[in-house]
Amino acid sequence: MDKIYLKNIKVYAYHGCMEEEKKIGSNYLVNLIVHADLSMCCKSDELKDTVDYVALLDIVKKEMKMRSNLLENVAERVVNKIISKFPSVKKAVVKIAKLNPPINGDVDEVVIRREKKREKAKLD
Repeated sequence: MDKIYLKNIKVYAYHGCMEEEKKIGSNYLVNLIVHADLSMCCKSDELKDTVDYVALLDIVKKEMKMRSNLLENVAERVVNKIISKFPSVKKAVVKIAKLNPPINGDVDEVVIRREKKREKAKLD
């Protein structure tokens, strides 16, 4: 299976359970891996035959803009949207890192990872 990577997407957003996170916001890094069969676009050289990187980036930016208490919720929305929008995607993996999280310790980032595989069609 072929893969498309979008690495280190920089986003400023307002996720978190603490009041200051909701008001002040934080920096995030998002990494995305999309598994799909890219053989057709390799031959055709046509955008319509691949998974559009710009559309993937737009999904990440839109879902990161929608405030949530938990990064897990944001990640779930991202992978669900990708799977539903692109029929050729077999699996989507997203990692969301909150940089310099406001927790009691010297921590560079907290990261959650979520993946979703396309469910196979059930035959009657």
